[in-house]
Amino acid sequence: MRTLFLAFTLLIALSAYAQKPKLVVGIIVDQMRQEYLLRFEDRYGDGGFKRLMYQGFMYRNAHFNYVPTYTAPGHTSVYTGSTPAVHGIISNAWYDHVNKKQVYCAGDEQENTVGSTSNKGKMSPRNMLVTTITDELRFSNQMRSKVIGLSIKDRGAIFPAGHTGNAYWYDSETGDFVTSTYYHDELPKWVNKFNKKRHADKYLGQTWNALYDINTYRQSGPDNTPYEVKMAGKDPVFPYDLSTVKEKKYAYLPSTPFGNDILTDLALAALENEQLGQGDHTDFLAVSYSSPDYIGHQFGPNSIEVEDTYLRLDQNIKSLLDELDKTVGQGNYLVFLTADHAVVDVPQFLLDNKVQSGYFTVNVQKEVENFLVQKYGEGPWVENASNQQVFLNRKLVKDKEMSLAQVRGEVATFLMDIEGVAECYTAEAMQHMDYNAAGVKGMLVRGYNQSRSGDVLYALAPGWLPSRNKAGTSHGSAYTYDTHVPMLWYGQGIERGSSVKYHPITDIAPTLSMILGVKLPNGATGQPLEELFD
Repeated sequence: MRTLFLAFTLLIALSAYAQKPKLVVGIIVDQMRQEYLLRFEDRYGDGGFKRLMYQGFMYRNAHFNYVPTYTAPGHTSVYTGSTPAVHGIISNAWYDHVNKKQVYCAGDEQENTVGSTSNKGKMSPRNMLVTTITDELRFSNQMRSKVIGLSIKDRGAIFPAGHTGNAYWYDSETGDFVTSTYYHDELPKWVNKFNKKRHADKYLGQTWNALYDINTYRQSGPDNTPYEVKMAGKDPVFPYDLSTVKEKKYAYLPSTPFGNDILTDLALAALENEQLGQGDHTDFLAVSYSSPDYIGHQFGPNSIEVEDTYLRLDQNIKSLLDELDKTVGQGNYLVFLTADHAVVDVPQFLLDNKVQSGYFTVNVQKEVENFLVQKYGEGPWVENASNQQVFLNRKLVKDKEMSLAQVRGEVATFLMDIEGVAECYTAEAMQHMDYNAAGVKGMLVRGYNQSRSGDVLYALAPGWLPSRNKAGTSHGSAYTYDTHVPMLWYGQGIERGSSVKYHPITDIAPTLSMILGVKLPNGATGQPLEELFD
């Protein structure tokens, strides 16, 4: 009897997704804490974040399950359902120890810019080693589904669009949206038409002022604090008159909420001109809002600027949902919203409030080199130190007939004596560790790609940043302030509800595979979100 009941329950759950959505919209907010949903809730309208939160399903305990928690691996992990250990995007940029050069995550010298004369389009997804959910959707119907990735940042558009979709991003030299010859030989007419309207110039002629009386921003600190970075040489206080910025003015737009506005404008233009959700097959629109990251780095999570940015982003999301209602129809589309990482409080703010924190200013490459020279003689022993990884000169170690494992172990022991270093592991430890290991070591192993990562990996203590600048903040760690992000689901087949159960962000793509009835991305390590099928 119980077996029959379970079978009946499963049948009901699957029937909710028997009719596939006409359109899936994936929204990633760059540098969004889960707490921003609740902290600013009283100021949100009913049609944006709160519509997704309370008319959809909210996961309150969703996390990234690897390090480093940066933009490129974050977007890639959401859309592949895997971690850097598998998909290969181990950071925004990394050292290539085979070719002895620095690699940008989406950089591709084979390609050229389409849409401007700058080099901002020398990009492709070729460094991504696996498929995305958007790839699998297109494979499932002989490429009939339309997939479009949009972002201010190139990496925020490229990796969600997969290997087979189309991607467009902002050119900070011209104020236009561009693409790469990987995708097109020329811009689609609708993108050209959009660029000709000079949206960036319109926004750069405006002033960023607080939406409401600045004295009512009770969820934030004072308007002017020593924890904030100046903007265009101006003290970090409202208002910000963008019309006064003359030099490299287009580069300033993403550091204001107008970056979210122009991206929303582009998303609405894509919906209309590509007729997304109007065909016989499910389409996919991936939208990544980058401006919260630029603003968060500069002003920190306790700033009025960040609060105002999210109040304005709430309006952007309402505009997008309203247009989906009108063009695709309520009940015909599916939306998920998450982030690529969160953020730490400004360490100096923590120190001033008696919380353990710090700034890691050690030149690791220099210190490790000096240590090995003293121990073994002249080098060079270290080729590169970046992303909290040390890359040794493996050829020199081999030529001297030394044990690479031994040298790695000695470097790890040396690093552990430096203030601010919390944990340190060798490549051997990473290679022999269980992929599902707990704690920081588990986060490191899931971020470790054997062909691309370094010889020694280390993690800083909680609250520490690798920086000399005591204003502004960043992210990248294994701690909850960087890993805990929103995960909201809304639309076709989604029942209202919430869950406090832990889920890794890698569960998003497998869930979409089940909903869409397509293959799992080929490197997926996550599992479908059971609550959505109950």
